[in-house]
Amino acid sequence: MASGKKKPFSYGGQAVLEGVMMRGRRWATIAVRAPSSQIVLHSEKLPKALYEGWFLKVPFLRGVVMLWDTLVLGMRALMWSADVALEEEEAQMTKPMMWGTVAIAIAFAVGLFFVTPLLLVGLIDRQIESSFASNVIEGAIRMGIFLVYLWAIGWMPDIKRVFAYHGAEHKCINAIEAKRPWEPSEAMAFTTAHPRCGTSFLLVVMVISILVFALLGRPPMEWRILSRIILIPVIAGVAYEFLKFTAANYSNPLVRCLAAPGLALQRLTTREPDESQVEVAMVALKEAIRLDESDEAQT
Repeated sequence: MASGKKKPFSYGGQAVLEGVMMRGRRWATIAVRAPSSQIVLHSEKLPKALYEGWFLKVPFLRGVVMLWDTLVLGMRALMWSADVALEEEEAQMTKPMMWGTVAIAIAFAVGLFFVTPLLLVGLIDRQIESSFASNVIEGAIRMGIFLVYLWAIGWMPDIKRVFAYHGAEHKCINAIEAKRPWEPSEAMAFTTAHPRCGTSFLLVVMVISILVFALLGRPPMEWRILSRIILIPVIAGVAYEFLKFTAANYSNPLVRCLAAPGLALQRLTTREPDESQVEVAMVALKEAIRLDESDEAQT
């Protein structure tokens, strides 16, 4: 996939509306199935300072930076795919619109998954003698909300299709990593699960948050709410390193056991795609690899 001078790059992606975004070493490519059935491609070069910077060698810091950029890049990809899927003229998203959308998405996630469980525990906190038990109950509520949320949105027709493209993305990456021919028919035989999936990452975040918050005891509620917000980057950084470790050592039986819950959870966020959906994902992955190799050949 990559130049012989560098170790093979771990490609990753994200499902969008009627398509897939694949992120490579230097390029991100989006492929979307238009209403005309044509596959429409869009590629953009990733900022070199961000994707080849010194901080990528710094554990924990690299996770926070990469996850933030993934959120912004994913939002742009989602907006572009919506334009193609709905046959609208390409909309120019201004920076204020982008940051506003990202801010709303983050505020919703933090409020639902981190603040709400704490407020619910606060209703019964006086009856809980142990601070450790209080934090564990909060974590259990957080996990419950997370699982119910994933299960509920999976019933929405549009989300079902996005989840099918999510499965298509995983199949293609699994096929490429297994060194199979780059054809949709070959990728169809592979699983819709992958150890580097964002769903697994979110599950790890939920588990680590229980451990981290349990260490803080039970300070006044306003401080507990603040801690749930400001410690999210720390927890995300730790979760990123855990996921990176399990993906790199997945052949180890113990590591497979650690990764198993995340892989199982992906059943909620992936669906078995048809071959036309896998074709879209493969087109995006091929183009990302082609652009990366073209860049490396010129350097």
